[in-house]
Amino acid sequence: MNRLEMDTPPPLLRVDNLQVELGAPARPVRPVDGVSFTLPAGQTLALVGESGCGKSMTALACMRLLPAGGRIAAGSVHLGSAALHALPETRMRDIRGNHLAMIFQEPATSLNPVMTVGDQIGEVLVRHRGLHGQPAWDEAERLLAAVGIPDPRRRLSEYPFQLSGGMKQRVMIAIALAGDPQVLIADEPTTALDVTIQAQVLDLLAELQARRGMGMLLITHDLGVVARMAHQVGVMYAGELVETGAREAFFAEPLHPYSRKLFAALPTAAQRGRALDTLSGQVPRLGEKRSGCRFADRCPQVHERCRSTEPAMHTVGPRQVRCHLYDPATGAQEWAEPPRPAAEAPEQAPALSGKALDVEALEVHFPVRKGLFRRVVGHVKAVDGVSLQVPAGQTLALVGESGCGKTTAGKALLQLVPASGGRARYGGQELLELSPREWQPLRRELQMIFQDPFSSLNPRMRVGEILEEGMLALGVEPDAGARSARIDALLARVGLDPAMRDRFPHEFSGGQRQRIAIARALAVSPSLIVCDEPTSALDVSVQAQILNLLRELQAEYGLSYLFITHNLAVVDYLAHHVAVMYLGRIVERGRAEEVLGNPRHPYTRMLLAAVPRLDAASRTTDGLTRGDMPSPLNPPPGCHFHPRCSEAAERCRTDYPEERWISETRVVRCHLVN
Repeated sequence: MNRLEMDTPPPLLRVDNLQVELGAPARPVRPVDGVSFTLPAGQTLALVGESGCGKSMTALACMRLLPAGGRIAAGSVHLGSAALHALPETRMRDIRGNHLAMIFQEPATSLNPVMTVGDQIGEVLVRHRGLHGQPAWDEAERLLAAVGIPDPRRRLSEYPFQLSGGMKQRVMIAIALAGDPQVLIADEPTTALDVTIQAQVLDLLAELQARRGMGMLLITHDLGVVARMAHQVGVMYAGELVETGAREAFFAEPLHPYSRKLFAALPTAAQRGRALDTLSGQVPRLGEKRSGCRFADRCPQVHERCRSTEPAMHTVGPRQVRCHLYDPATGAQEWAEPPRPAAEAPEQAPALSGKALDVEALEVHFPVRKGLFRRVVGHVKAVDGVSLQVPAGQTLALVGESGCGKTTAGKALLQLVPASGGRARYGGQELLELSPREWQPLRRELQMIFQDPFSSLNPRMRVGEILEEGMLALGVEPDAGARSARIDALLARVGLDPAMRDRFPHEFSGGQRQRIAIARALAVSPSLIVCDEPTSALDVSVQAQILNLLRELQAEYGLSYLFITHNLAVVDYLAHHVAVMYLGRIVERGRAEEVLGNPRHPYTRMLLAAVPRLDAASRTTDGLTRGDMPSPLNPPPGCHFHPRCSEAAERCRTDYPEERWISETRVVRCHLVN
C-alpha cells in the first residue's frame, strides 16, 4: 500500500487502500487498485498521469459519483470524521457542494442545457447557503466576476450554448466554489482555458485556498500547472500510484521511468524539427490481467524481474516510488535506459511554394435582436477584418484568449458559419462565394478538428462508423475491406486500440474522444486542416504522439494547418508562423521565432508571461494579466487592448492603430511600435 503523507496540518481528506470496481461482481474490472493518500487543509495534491490511469475515477469515488455498475470494493474515504464510503446517499447530498465540491472535466456535458447560468449557480446557493432572491443573484454575479467572465450580470441570463468553451469551464468553477467547500476536487480545471484566464483562475484558486484553508485534489495533465499549484505530486499509472513526493523534489529529479517519460514528451522550441519522445504502447485496458509491473511493456529500462514480480512501494528519501530499480533488498541495479536512437527526419514531401489559404479582411458579424419584432439593434463583431495566409505545407498558429474569435474565423473559412464580408482563396477558388453544391468537392480537401470532441461525435454511432461515415460520403476507399483496414490503421496511429472501433463515444475518456476526432479528420486524406484546440484535452504523452503524427503527415503529404490553440508550448514546437488575435482582429503576426522570441505587441507579451513554466514553480502571476477581455458587442474605443495595457498612451484611447510592417514577414498593430 502506498500512502502519500503530509505531517502538518491534519488531513481533511483521507483515502486508504481505495479499490473501485466496475461491471458485474462475477467479472469485475478495477480502474482504481489500492490508492492511498492524505490531503491536509491549505494544501494541494496533484494527480498526474495519462487518460485511463484512474485519476478521474479516484475523484468520482471520493465524491460517491461512480457510474452505473461502479462501486467501492475495498478501502475507505474519510472527510474529517465522516466515512464517505459508508454514508447513505441522502447524507452525501448534504456533503457534496457544501463540504466537498468538484469541478468536472467536460463542462459541455456537466452544465444543464435548459437552465440559465444564474439558475445553475443559484441551485447551489439555495441548497447549501440558504440564499434566495436578490442576494443569491448578487452572489452569483460576484462568483462569475471572480472567475474572470466579462459582463457577468448579462451572462447570468444566458444558457450554456451561448458561451465559449472557456467560459463554460469558468461557470463550472463558479458553481463548485458557490458552496464554500472544505475540499475542492478539480478535474482538469483549466484544460479549456487560454493562458491568461488560466493564470487568473489558478491565482483565484490559490488565493481561495490560502484564505479558506481549503484542501485541493488537482487532476491535470499540464505539468506547468502542477509546478504552479501543487505542494505534493502523485503519479498514477494503470490504477496505482507509482511515485509520490513533494513538488520541488519531483521536478528536480523524477524517479519512476514513467515520470521521466512524461517530462521527455513535453514540446519545446529546442525540439522543433525533431520528433518528441513518446511512450510506446498504451495504458493497459481495464480487466487486462498481467503479472509483474504494469508499466513493463512500455518501460525502456525493463528487466526480466519486472515481467514476473509486481513491484512494491519503496521509500527513496522523502519520496516513494513503485519500481524494482529502487528495491533495497536487491541492491542498486544498473538497469540503464538504452540510448535512444537519433530521430530520423521524416521523408520530406516535394517543396511547396505559395499560399494554401489566403484570407483578406474576413468579417463575421452576428446581429443582436431585441423587441417584439426582433429588430436588429447592433452586431457582435466576432471577426472584424482578419487577414492571414497559411503557406502551402506549413503551419499557421492562430492564438488568443477564449472569445477573441479564433474558432469563429476557422468555421467561417469552411462555411460552417456565414461570413459577413471579406475574401478567402484556396486553390484559385473563392471559398466564401461557393454554393453548398460547389463546396461538396472541397470537403475532402478542407477538414476541421473541432474543439469539443463530445459534442462533435454522434453518440448513436460506433467509432468505426464515425470514421467510415466521411469516407463513404466523400467517396474515399470504395472497397469495404480497404475502409476497415484504414480505420484500424487510423485508430492505431492516434494511439487507440483498433479493438475499440465497436465502442460508442461515451465509453471513452475525454482525451480518447479527442483522438477519435483527429482520426475522423484524417480519414479522408485532406490537404488543409483547421485544427481547433486539437491537443487541449490530451495528456502530455498522447499530445506528443499527436504532434509527431501531425508533423509527419505534413512532411509526408505537404499538409497545411491552421492551428487554433492557447497552448503556446505547442505553438513554439509546431508552428512556422503565428498570428495573435484580440477581440476579432489580428494584432501581431509573423514567423514563429520572431513573434515568440521577441514579442512586440503588449498583448503578445502578456500571453507569454502568463504561461505556467516548469522552472517557475514558486512565482505568482499577479500583475501579469490585467482585467478581462471586453465584450465584442461593445468594444472600447481606440485600440481595443488599451484598458488592459500598462503602456497605453492617450492616442491609444482614441485611434485604432494601423498595421505596421517591421520586417518583410512581421506586422504589428500598435501605436508604440515604430
